[in-house]
Amino acid sequence: MTSFKTPMISLLLLALPGCSGPEKGASMAVLIGDAPYIEGNAEYLDSPFVTAGDRVYLVGHQNGSFPELGWHIPGEMGGIWNHPVKLMDGFGARIRIDSDTVALDNASNFVNYPFANKHLFSLDDRQLQVERWQFVPDRTEGLLVQYVLTNTAGSGRELDFEFTAYADLCPTWLGDQSGMIDSRDEAEYLGEEGAWMVKDQGNPWFVCFGADRPPGAYAGVDTPYKGLGLGNSLRYTLEIPPGASRVLNFAIAGSLEKREAALETFSRLKGQWPQDLLAKKTRYERLASQSKLRIPDQKLQQAFEWLKYNCDWLVQTVPGIGTGITAGIPDYPWWFGVDSEYALKGYMAVGQKDAVYQTIALLDSVSEKVNGNGRILHEMSTNGVVFNKGNINETPQFASLIWEIYQWSGDVAFLRRYFPTIKKGLLWLMEENDLNKNLFPDGFGMMEIHGLDSEMIDVASYTQRAFSDAAQMAEHLGDTALALGYRQTADRLKAKINAEFWSPAFGSYADFLGTDAQALHLIEDAMVRADTLEKPWAVDELKQTAATIRNHPSEDLRPFVVHHNWVVNTPMEMKIADSAKALQALDSAKKFMNPYGMFVTGIDRDASAGADEGSFKGSKVFSYTGAVMTLPTGVQAVAENNYGRPDEALDYLQRMSRSFSYALPGSMYEVSPDYGMMTQAWNIYSFAVPIVQQFFGIQPRAYDREVIIRPRMPSSWERASLENVLVADNQLSVYFERKEGKATLRVEQDAPGWTLTLVPGGPATGQYQVLEGEVQQVVEPKEPTFRTQGKVLELQWEIP
Repeated sequence: MTSFKTPMISLLLLALPGCSGPEKGASMAVLIGDAPYIEGNAEYLDSPFVTAGDRVYLVGHQNGSFPELGWHIPGEMGGIWNHPVKLMDGFGARIRIDSDTVALDNASNFVNYPFANKHLFSLDDRQLQVERWQFVPDRTEGLLVQYVLTNTAGSGRELDFEFTAYADLCPTWLGDQSGMIDSRDEAEYLGEEGAWMVKDQGNPWFVCFGADRPPGAYAGVDTPYKGLGLGNSLRYTLEIPPGASRVLNFAIAGSLEKREAALETFSRLKGQWPQDLLAKKTRYERLASQSKLRIPDQKLQQAFEWLKYNCDWLVQTVPGIGTGITAGIPDYPWWFGVDSEYALKGYMAVGQKDAVYQTIALLDSVSEKVNGNGRILHEMSTNGVVFNKGNINETPQFASLIWEIYQWSGDVAFLRRYFPTIKKGLLWLMEENDLNKNLFPDGFGMMEIHGLDSEMIDVASYTQRAFSDAAQMAEHLGDTALALGYRQTADRLKAKINAEFWSPAFGSYADFLGTDAQALHLIEDAMVRADTLEKPWAVDELKQTAATIRNHPSEDLRPFVVHHNWVVNTPMEMKIADSAKALQALDSAKKFMNPYGMFVTGIDRDASAGADEGSFKGSKVFSYTGAVMTLPTGVQAVAENNYGRPDEALDYLQRMSRSFSYALPGSMYEVSPDYGMMTQAWNIYSFAVPIVQQFFGIQPRAYDREVIIRPRMPSSWERASLENVLVADNQLSVYFERKEGKATLRVEQDAPGWTLTLVPGGPATGQYQVLEGEVQQVVEPKEPTFRTQGKVLELQWEIP
């Protein structure tokens, strides 16, 4: 039985005034105002949500509970984290009315805002309504939780409100490898603050929590969670007049260094949270305004807007380690090479440059420390311990990322800083990993299937692009000899990929180049997988492939299609496939999708996959087997656009959009529609690159103070605009309209001295009408091209 102690104060809470401004008694609802929001789905109330911050974040369930969840640290990936240390397993509240006690852990509704959340507890039979809000201020080791209790009865009510927090100060994944040893927690009640202070006995890890007023009573309680944590409660008595509301604000503050720091943050949260909330709201309004999309498809438009918010949710700062985008929440809240190499291209396209620069600096510095040879790491926990020093594809993809960001920024110092890493990395890639010297490095790429570590198609494709991009970087830095060598390697690789990886029998590029023995072994494993998953079509195909190999043996390396993995589409993503092969491969790939997008591994597809719109049925042990994922689907959209098929690209975006808000309102799961990470960094690549750089055709050349606009719009978009796209110190907006047989393209820019080059993709040059602006130059190398250095250029032409 819990024994509450009563401090020497009155148990009667003062009535709180109405909320007219940013005061500590203010309602979050009033301060949040007209911010966008999305209501949750009742079927997913018992599933995760996140309240994000760059120092602290909270993961619980939408119904207001905090179950033990996650697999990376089993049962510990939820709660409140202040990386590299967990602060709490969770918290809860109970209300006692007369002799009845109600736990606030079964919300009837969940509402997500870009920077806050709300849980609604409708206690109609008790004539009471309770809202729980929470948000995490920027650059703060803590969060603010607000309860708003409304008396819907016709008479006044007195009730007891009990808030209980379950501290569990414990280290992140791989903590033991950096000397982070968990100890039992101990708690102290601070009478002056009316709060609890909890400390890990063996480490300087602290968490402090309490309300913006003293409690009437306090007590230690048992914790229902595993681990070395404990529970502590605070009790308050509330008198609520009929029709009135009362507000209780709870601050939760941590420190990984000093007790005084936790107390300082606790005090600041109680006094300054309204200003912090308004500041975060303003910052999110800026995020929304950058690369602002307006299109006829409102679902896709909303998904694109919220993915920009999702990007910010994933930024984490750990003092002494760095700042960077993490891969996904809840089980990948640390840093990855390849996830960042995809995602940061999208981050840059939506104007989130700071996160791009910070993440690249972190990956480069730690990779140099642990590898020292240009190899880019794969996975690093938030305590700085590197779990995987790098898969083969991550090193060439880093090179292409640097070139991409340089095109957006024009920052020569940035290019000079990272080009030495690129040179070392490409040398490591070819000298240490291409043992047979055929230009195809051996080793794991994106597919982490046992045995798939020979010459992989994605590694080959990204290596080709890396040498092509590195040639341009070397040229910009004045090393023409190196540029020539890189370009020659890129040209040879492009020809070899098209010649040696193509499989005419499947109308597809191969999963890998290998020996007959390698292929037969992988086919055996794949048949077991397909048979276990009850995919008879795949078993039959694999048997036929094995028979063909045995009937037509070869001692040479040759292309094999075994799994139909999504990476077979990377030659089209990188635009190195011959056009005829590309179109055939893109059509072949359509066999391996469902209403949400592309299967990670094609042999996992059901024969009826094209109509399967239900929840993903994952295994009890976390696995990507059978998964349809946003990254492969986004890669396919990019690939379709590369070969002039925007309608097909839009179809893939719309498939992904079906999973937007499916489980967590305002987010898109890693595995469609509702499995794996509830928010995932590389989703922004899958949307921003096709939309910003392909549909709207924004191709920055910031190093020349030029932006090329080459729009290729889906046929269903009669009107579309993309505003406030940041390119270095310039900002531009693109407007497109089809009306009454005519197309209109308008481009605006802010900065002087920049060249706009419009390649509208319409008829011959003489059939364009300039509606506004001055064309300084008209050229027609292959298609009509118009240049101006003015602020506006608007063209119109007849639609053929």
